[in-house]
Formats: sequence, structure tokens, C-alpha cells
Amino acid sequence: MLDRQKTDWLFNFIGKPVLMGLFVAAMLMLVFPEFRISPDSRDLIDEQEQSSRLDKWSGPVSYASAVSRAAPSVVNIYTRKVNRASQHPLLKDPFFRRLYNYQQQRIQSSLGSGVIMQEDGFVVTNNHVVDDVDEILVLLYDGREVPAVIVGTDPETDLAVLKLQVDQVQPISVGEPAQAKIGDVVLAIGNPYGVGQTVTQGIVSATGRNGLGLNTFENFIQTDADINPGNSGGALIDAYGNLLGINTATLTRSGSAGIGFAIPADAVEKVLNDIIQYGRVIRGWLGMDAFPLTPQIANQLKLGVSQGLWVQSVVNGGPAFRANIRPRDIVISINGMPVTDRHSSVSQIAEVMPGRLIELEILRETETFTVTAVAGSRPPSQ
Repeated sequence: MLDRQKTDWLFNFIGKPVLMGLFVAAMLMLVFPEFRISPDSRDLIDEQEQSSRLDKWSGPVSYASAVSRAAPSVVNIYTRKVNRASQHPLLKDPFFRRLYNYQQQRIQSSLGSGVIMQEDGFVVTNNHVVDDVDEILVLLYDGREVPAVIVGTDPETDLAVLKLQVDQVQPISVGEPAQAKIGDVVLAIGNPYGVGQTVTQGIVSATGRNGLGLNTFENFIQTDADINPGNSGGALIDAYGNLLGINTATLTRSGSAGIGFAIPADAVEKVLNDIIQYGRVIRGWLGMDAFPLTPQIANQLKLGVSQGLWVQSVVNGGPAFRANIRPRDIVISINGMPVTDRHSSVSQIAEVMPGRLIELEILRETETFTVTAVAGSRPPSQ
């Protein structure tokens, strides 16, 4: 009798909860089949998750499709310049001419690259590739050699626009350089050392580089793709064959291999469209000379700000003059954006179309106030 009571007690205390748990588990597996995962299924799910992560991080094995898409739009540029030496009076005599084997003309040849931007034959290259030359010959991807004429140049960005008198050319597809991220794969296409069209591969090393002293307006894409002499004016493309920029320069200091710079494609399109439409690039201008305010200078002068542009001079009658900006004023912000460095501020003002308003926050001695200037048109090479 005692054993029976003990058995009933154990059943009620332990057995019933266990049976209830098993019953609930069975009902859950019946209602929710996804709970019934075998070890093999779990391994399969793990493999799928790992494969998904690999797909997310891995890139194409080959960039051949990107190159085949962009390469027909990249051209080789060959230029010739005739240097005419001044004549000494004695060299007019045939005897002295033969004696000194005098040459009245000396022909210099150089090379570079360019990118076809429009199907009607407009090509963009670097200004330094075609600056002060007498003849330009362009070699197309299909082997045709055609002459080119300069439509316009923009030394402040080191860009030039050429026109080819030729049919059936393939313009490049323009990408979105503003979306480029550090680490993105990029390819440089050009004509290094005149060996013919060559492709080099690298990554985006940095964006928005300025203050290098190469151009007036700098917003470079930095890359470690090899850019050698002759690559200037060629294309920097993304992994899908879209133009990200025009290769323009490399850092040539000792030990600086793998540091190249490209002008972003959106800036290139701005120069191209302005030159075609207006004959030159149209940029905003305030007519004042300013230098960056450093924390050291601000501390010495006991100013209430540590960043800004110290106005050194103002063009008489210019936009800044008419807005009552004076020398020794400090520009704190432009159109609501704090001033961080001179290059960014100059570019910001240049992007404003002439006739549009520019709002500037000014610190004059201890007073801070806001003025509104009407942007003028930036004179050439200013």
C-alpha cells in the first residue's frame, strides 16, 4: 500500500509535467514544421548563409567585360610642336649654316590619352597634354587615325575639350564618382609611354583630395592603379566599365609609387558642357582674396573662432565689395556650411552660377552678422 502511494506521488509530481512537456513539444512540431530541423538541414542552412556572405563580399573574377565596355571610348593622343629658334645674323650665310648644321625648326613630339564623351566626337583630355601644340593626332580603338582640334581649355582643372571630325565613335558610360567608396576596385586605361592602350588595376585610395597644388580646383579621386606618363587624360573606370574620372597626375616624390589622382567625372562633364555651350567654363566669383585662419593665428589675435577665411583684400566694385565685405573680416560660413579649408570654399563659390545669391556669415572684430552677395562671373585664370 505504501509503495502504491509512493508511485502515485512520483507520477503526479514528475510524470505528469514530463508528459505534458512532451505533448506540447509534439504539438509545436506539428503546427510549426520549421522546428523539425535535422542535423543535415542545419549544415545546409549554415552553408547557404556562408555562401550568401561570400557573395556579398566577393567581386568578379575578371574585369574583361568592364574593359571591353570602356576601352573603345579611350583614345591615344599624339601631339607635335614646332620650336622655332631665333636666327643669328651670321646664320643667314649659307656657309655658316652648313658649318653649324643649323636647324631652323625643331619638332617635339609627346603623347597622352583621351576619352570620348559624346557620340558626335567630343573628347576630353588633360590641358597639359595639348597645351601650346601645333598638331594633334588621335588614334582610335579600331585603329583609325584622325586629326583633332581644340574646342576649349580649362587650365584651372587641367582639362581640355577636343573635337574629332569622324563618324561612328563610342562615347563612354559615365558613372557616379560621388558614390565611390574607399576600397572600390578601379581600372586605369591609357597609353603609357606610347606602348599602346594598357589597363592597370587598383582601388580607390581616397576621395576629395585637395590642397596638392596641382590645379586651382581640386577634388581628386586618389587611386593606387598605375598611372604612368602617357596615361594623362585617360579613363579611370569602375568594375562595370563606367567612367569615374580622368587620370591627371601622380605623386612623383621618392617612394610615392601607387599614388595617382583623377578628376571626378561630374566635374569633367561640367567643363565639357560649359565649353561646348559658352566657349569657356562659367564659375561663380566673389572678388576677394582670403587665406585660411589657423588655430594659432586665431589664438594670437584672441578671436572667438578657430576656423574661417581671413579676408586679405577685396576687388573694388566686385561682388564682395558690393556686399560690404572688408579686409580683415573673417568668413565663418558660406550658404550655411562652415568654412573648413580654403580649397573647399573656393570650389563651393565657383559652383554657384553667376547672378545667384551667396550668403556669408562674417565675423568683424567682435560682431557676427550675415551678408548676402550676388555671385559674379569668375574671370579666366583667377
